[in-house]
Amino acid sequence: MTRVTIWHNPRCSKSRQTLKLLQDRGVEITERRYLDDPPSSVEIREALSLLGLPAIAMMRPKEPEFRAAGLAKDSPEDALIAAMAATPKLIERPIVFADGRAALGRPPEAVLDIL
Repeated sequence: MTRVTIWHNPRCSKSRQTLKLLQDRGVEITERRYLDDPPSSVEIREALSLLGLPAIAMMRPKEPEFRAAGLAKDSPEDALIAAMAATPKLIERPIVFADGRAALGRPPEAVLDIL
C-alpha cells in the first residue's frame, strides 16, 4: 500500500476534504500539521521540485502576512521560500506526498493522480 503524507491544516475546509478523501480510499496517511511542525526551506524546495511549480504557486498571497513581509507575486524564489519557512501560514494547503510525487489538493481530487 502506498504511504502518503499530507501537510494538513485542520481548520482549512479543502485540507479536511482532502484528508477525508484519502481516508475514504483506505490510504495509510501520515498527517503533518505544518503550522505546528513547519517545514524547513529545504523541505519546501523539495516539495516545489516534486510539484513542478514555482514558489508563488505554493503560496497564499492574499494572507496579510504576505504583504506584511514585503512580498509580491514576482518576488525572488529564495525570498518566497524563506517566507514560507518563517511563516508557514503562507503555504497553500493541503499538499500530499506519495511515492516521490506530490500534489496540491486544490481541488481535493487532484491528489488522486499521485496515488
